[in-house]
Amino acid sequence: MDSPWATLALHGLYLGSWALLLYATFLINHFDLFGLRQAWLAFRRRDNHELKFVTPTLYRIVRHPIYVGWLGIFWFTPVMTVTHVLLALGVTGYILVGIKLEERDLEAIHPEYAQYKRKVPALIPTLGRRLTQPAETSVA
Repeated sequence: MDSPWATLALHGLYLGSWALLLYATFLINHFDLFGLRQAWLAFRRRDNHELKFVTPTLYRIVRHPIYVGWLGIFWFTPVMTVTHVLLALGVTGYILVGIKLEERDLEAIHPEYAQYKRKVPALIPTLGRRLTQPAETSVA
C-alpha cells in the first residue's frame, strides 16, 4: 500500500484480528481448547466428559470467531508478497477444510449444533440471523 491511510487501516485490521482471536479464545474453555483438560483427566484416570454446548457473545454472531481472527491476521497486511499470498491461500484452505471436519464432529457430539449451524453463519456475520437463546443454554 502506498497510501498512509490505507496502511494505517490495514494495520488496525491486523491488530483488531489479533484482539478478536484472543477475545474469542477467552470465551471458551482454554484448558479444553489446548488439550490440557483432557490430558489432566487422563493423568488422573478419569473419564473425559464432553463440555456443555454454549454460545457466548461472539459465537452468536459467527460460529468460528477464532478462525475469523486467524484469517484477518493472514490477509490484512499492507505488504502482500507472492509468498504471503500463497501462505494466506494455504491457511484459508486449511481453515475451510478444518471447519467442515470440526463441525462434523460437533454435530455428532452435540445434537443441538445442527440448529445452531442453521441459524448462525460460519465466518461472515449477517444481519437478522442471530441465535437468540441465552448464553448458558446454547459453542465452546
